[in-house]
Amino acid sequence: MRSLDEIRTALEACYSAIGDLCADLSDADWRTQSLCPDWVVRDVIQHVVSIEAVMAGWLPQDDVTPPPFQRAAEFLAGTDDPATLVDKVTGVFAERRRDLSALTAADLDRPSWMPTGRGTYGRFLEIRVFDFWVHVRDITIPLGRATDDGGIAAEIALGEVESSIGYIAGKKVGVPDGSGISFRLTGPVAREIDVAVDGRAKQVAHLDNPDAVLTTDSTTFIMLASGRIDPQAQIDTGAVTWSGDAELGERAARNLRFTM
Repeated sequence: MRSLDEIRTALEACYSAIGDLCADLSDADWRTQSLCPDWVVRDVIQHVVSIEAVMAGWLPQDDVTPPPFQRAAEFLAGTDDPATLVDKVTGVFAERRRDLSALTAADLDRPSWMPTGRGTYGRFLEIRVFDFWVHVRDITIPLGRATDDGGIAAEIALGEVESSIGYIAGKKVGVPDGSGISFRLTGPVAREIDVAVDGRAKQVAHLDNPDAVLTTDSTTFIMLASGRIDPQAQIDTGAVTWSGDAELGERAARNLRFTM
């Protein structure tokens, strides 16, 4: 788990990214189809900020009780109007910034309900960073807007994918027993992620001779793993390439998705 300062910095970057978008979206932009099939840009912002509204002022007391999700309806009321939505986003982020400033390192270790099961509040906040980071690109990619894809928020987002890399390689890609694959990420978050299969697939520190090497940038990797972008389009543009076992490499390029 990341440190308190790192989590604060990452969430602040996420809040700023959404806030900056809200201040600069045209009427047409709010209605633009996002990378989420059923949501336009407005829906994405409503969703991601409504969860922060639910978490405002809340600290977990155990690992089975979720935050008060009924608060989401209060936040969403009237937010089909972009001006109302922007005002509410500003208010929620102000509350959450106050929460984060009062947070202690010990609070990160609090047992907490999480969307993925039981865990700690720190892990829940890391999942929030991942959710924000992906949803920002759900908006900016269709709008053709540049984003800063490096920094601690990107590292935390990538960490969420990396934590499931054994499942991705073993179950989604189907790397055979006795084989290994390397994912080489060229940046903005440069990383080598190696997986070996010995009965089951698991991440290892390094593979000298992986059967296949898949190479891409960290943003493409995360967005493919999140099921947001078309693998074929990334292959066609050369954003994803592979070497070694061609069949395994291509299978990896097409089957990174583990969540949506």
